[in-house]
Amino acid sequence: MTKSVDRPVDLGPLVPALFGFAAFQQLRAASELQLFEYLTLNGPATGDQVAAGLRLPAKSARKLLLGTTALGLTEHEDGCYTVGEPLRAAIEAGTWPLIRNIIDFQQRLSYLPAKEYAESLRTGKNEGLKHLPGTGNDLYARLEQAPELENLFFRGMNSWSELSNSVLLDQVDYSSVHRLLDVGGGDAVNAIALVRAHPHLRVTVFDLEGAVDVARDNIAAAGLDDRIDVVVGDMFGDPMPDGFDLVLFAHQFVIWSPEQNQTLLKQAYEALGPGGRVAVFNAFADDDGRGPLYTALDNVYFTTLPSEDSTIYQWREHEDWLTAAGFVDITRVRGAGWTPHGVIQGCKPDV
Repeated sequence: MTKSVDRPVDLGPLVPALFGFAAFQQLRAASELQLFEYLTLNGPATGDQVAAGLRLPAKSARKLLLGTTALGLTEHEDGCYTVGEPLRAAIEAGTWPLIRNIIDFQQRLSYLPAKEYAESLRTGKNEGLKHLPGTGNDLYARLEQAPELENLFFRGMNSWSELSNSVLLDQVDYSSVHRLLDVGGGDAVNAIALVRAHPHLRVTVFDLEGAVDVARDNIAAAGLDDRIDVVVGDMFGDPMPDGFDLVLFAHQFVIWSPEQNQTLLKQAYEALGPGGRVAVFNAFADDDGRGPLYTALDNVYFTTLPSEDSTIYQWREHEDWLTAAGFVDITRVRGAGWTPHGVIQGCKPDV
């Protein structure tokens, strides 16, 4: 009797996870060598033409083009290469420079710290900080001591904001809002975008001295001093300014612990008048714990770098915090874009 031969286990689905670091390096190399710019201006191009145009050895161009084509970043037909989707769409839409900033952010700020993910899970601490210069227990303290990295950080964060904040600008109703408080508004990137999108708004940025110094410069450069002002303060140590129709927390709740987030919401509740609103804008995890993939992968960064407590929370966790703080009429506004960003908002009762 012949013994049957077991079929080998198909581990193909593991390839994206097993070689994810290499996939990123293919993208990063193509960005650094300006492959997509070359193909946009000169494509369709043969491999030899790409090698000459990028000043690469022929074998190096073959390796790069194999990687980018297998990943769908380039397309190969009739011996010639062109930019693949979705990068072609990003270039046509003018968002490719933003993606390049994010690639640089990932390479220079996030990449090495990410290898400390398992250790960070074991200890509950942001162990990736050991790869950054300076002292301090959070990313922001380290960045203050490294101006070049701080500039890189702000470029990356601004790029993420420009790619994801359409939900904040276009899908939230500001018709009854005249004065908005942007808590932790940093360099005023969202404040500037909001007043440009909604001419009737006046925005106040509330943040630490170092952050509002940058905000002042950006506001002046945008010519919006008459519609955006700043208040220096510590969101956890100082009273929250009052007299606003809406209090906004943008990209804040992914940094802090659940207890700190609830504290901030309680402070917002006390600062708002009857009928006032609070809005939280950031990325969200699905309530069923299955994704989205973007959130799952981005949590490696939040686990290894910003602070011990940083993570991307579920929608329902935000709802629990809002309810506990006293807010009612809680609504979710899901973004229509490719990132899992959204806004969750609640109202202070009229009476």
